[in-house]
Amino acid sequence: MVELTKMGPPTAVTAPKYYQATSAKEFLDLIGETVQKEVHEAAKQYVSELKGDLSNADYKNDNSPKETTPPNPCQLLYQYHTNVTMGHGKEYPCEDRPEVRFSDTEGAQCDKSKIKDNKGKSEGACAPYRRSSLCDHHLSYMNADKTNTTDNLLLEVCMAAKHEGDSLKHYSEKLNVTYTDSPSQLCTELARSFADIGDIVRGKDLFLGNSKEKKQRKQLEENLKTIFAKIYNSLKDKGGAETRYGSDKDFFQLREDWWEENRETVWKAITCDVKSGNNYFRRTCSKRQGGTQGDCRCIDFSVPTYFDYVPQYLRWFEEWAEDFCRKKNKKLKDVKTNCRGNDENGKERYCDRNGFDCERTIYKKGYFVIDKG
Repeated sequence: MVELTKMGPPTAVTAPKYYQATSAKEFLDLIGETVQKEVHEAAKQYVSELKGDLSNADYKNDNSPKETTPPNPCQLLYQYHTNVTMGHGKEYPCEDRPEVRFSDTEGAQCDKSKIKDNKGKSEGACAPYRRSSLCDHHLSYMNADKTNTTDNLLLEVCMAAKHEGDSLKHYSEKLNVTYTDSPSQLCTELARSFADIGDIVRGKDLFLGNSKEKKQRKQLEENLKTIFAKIYNSLKDKGGAETRYGSDKDFFQLREDWWEENRETVWKAITCDVKSGNNYFRRTCSKRQGGTQGDCRCIDFSVPTYFDYVPQYLRWFEEWAEDFCRKKNKKLKDVKTNCRGNDENGKERYCDRNGFDCERTIYKKGYFVIDKG
């Protein structure tokens, strides 16, 4: 796998890009762009074998096992276009996910039992609320005997991306009603989930979740190893494939290359429901000469984001920071409006440091009043 430490010192060409970054988000995306170019060059030799085609997906036990899948990921239907056929909702990507997207009722997912490689509750990464409700439920139930080709794997990954995009679109609309001064950028939210899906495919995902989710994660990882073993067996006789992939029992390099060759189709899937008026936060299309066309897509359908080549824990830190600033801006405005000056009766407003009305709030009963007057 490509590591940031392998990029070497910035050259005279690349250094100005990093210094010109206007935010942590832009800086991370610039780093990801550098890494993606390196990965792309390394994977080019196996494009024909690893690049999936949705129209070639097949269903072994179906009455029409072949040529029934639309090439456009936006036309996929989870009831029909999947090899997850166990029933009981297992084929639905958003099954068993919170009804309220980004719900904080369970608190942040931070401790070592829920996040891989964390060192307790005080050191490590925290999964954002968005990640803890990602629509990837059906991936844990993939059957390696059915999802055994690059085309069939792409089908299931695109199904997850399509439903995740739809979920985020509706959440973003509600969020922007609440935080009018600091609106959520839909393209950025989509890019974050797109990157998390990429981490799942490549075996880099840090999120473990609760005991039930942890069991599903373990099952998913084992399934992916088996699926990529089958993909490897189909190309190991190709020139150099055994040297590049054969010594890795987890097939991390193969998974890295597979994602690189199929990320464009996955991005199409996750942006299916995006309407006009939504653009990525920086100009990355057409060799950075243009921006997205209002639907989070470049005119040539290339992927505008490089978050999927930024370490997950760094993306999460930046996402938490953005969420904090958004909420702080709203709370600060509420405090200035409701806790300063006089109320409608001419009396001075009296609030505590959290902005609660000290006369009507009853802490012991959990009754909070945010304004005075």
